[in-house]
Amino acid sequence: MDYLISLAVDPAAWIALAALIAMEVVLGIDNLIFISILTNKLPEVERSKARRIGIGAALILRLALLGTVAVIVRLTQPVFSVLGNEFSWRDIILIAGGLFLVWKATKEIHHKVDPNPDTEAFTPSVAASGAVAVIAQILVLDIVFSIDSIITAVGMTEHLPIMVIAVVVAVASMLLAADPLGNFIEANPTIVMLALGFLLMIGTTLIADGFGVHVPKGYVYAAMAFSALIEGLNMMSRRRRKKAKG
Repeated sequence: MDYLISLAVDPAAWIALAALIAMEVVLGIDNLIFISILTNKLPEVERSKARRIGIGAALILRLALLGTVAVIVRLTQPVFSVLGNEFSWRDIILIAGGLFLVWKATKEIHHKVDPNPDTEAFTPSVAASGAVAVIAQILVLDIVFSIDSIITAVGMTEHLPIMVIAVVVAVASMLLAADPLGNFIEANPTIVMLALGFLLMIGTTLIADGFGVHVPKGYVYAAMAFSALIEGLNMMSRRRRKKAKG
């Protein structure tokens, strides 16, 4: 109890908490885009429930991972080397997660541009696999982002309660934003391709990070924000042209 009280009156703890919440919320954008793309393939009546279950399960998973933070920190230790390049378990997880994300985004892009998607064996419908498969995929990617964010969080603060609060606040924000974002993407088909492009870029940066080539997150999110701004202008232009014709 004394430990928690000392944290509550420590200005440095509040600064660390604010920084961690901001980081977790920003990283949550990646998850939300992925969740929206997947759940929008489900029947409409199942989408909201699948989002809540997936995000809720992700919260439990992140809290469980925080309980093993000492083990996760050791994942940065090299386990083998190839041609002089050392790889840790963190690197392996990032590369595997990045490959999964690139594969998933590429498959969905193929599904969008294929005029006869139902006849293409390369792209089976996510809807056919059901909500359980969607939730499982959400959790797989969340493991990758969670491990990376926890390792980053440990470098920002050593206090576990601060990490737990930041995760809970970030996941609560995801729950609030999941349905509006999913509905927005569903109502604007051009946004879907843009979102898939974001996932492709994020997956590529994860792979690069796993191979030791660090791409600053600020560059990635700046590119995403710029692309979203341009698409927003395109949407405004289309709406005004429709009004003018009407």
